[in-house]
Amino acid sequence: MAGIIGLGKYLFIIPMLVFGILHLMNAREMAGMAPFGGQLMVYVSGIGLLAAALSVIIGKYDKLACTLLALMLLIFALTIHLPNLLNADDPAIQAASMGNFLKDIGLTGGALMAAKLAKDDAVIG
Repeated sequence: MAGIIGLGKYLFIIPMLVFGILHLMNAREMAGMAPFGGQLMVYVSGIGLLAAALSVIIGKYDKLACTLLALMLLIFALTIHLPNLLNADDPAIQAASMGNFLKDIGLTGGALMAAKLAKDDAVIG
């Protein structure tokens, strides 16, 4: 059973890997969603997603990485998806924004749980 539960952290980082790659591949198209910084912020967030995933895989600075990932995802939820949810006139955009808002809130919770279970206390204990 412990082996199956141990898979959780790897399943959790699969979306981070995919989203990180998508941010790097589609930065121009995603730039309009960034609250500031445009394409540069899309690249920075993509690198952050990939760095957090790599940190979990290798087990170095994983507590710090998951804590910072949680903060980044919460910022995404509150500054990108919530405003779109509240201000969109199109019901389809509102529905997509609700899904993205809930996804980022859920992933924030997952990142905080991963930080709690992380082994590397080198930076934050």
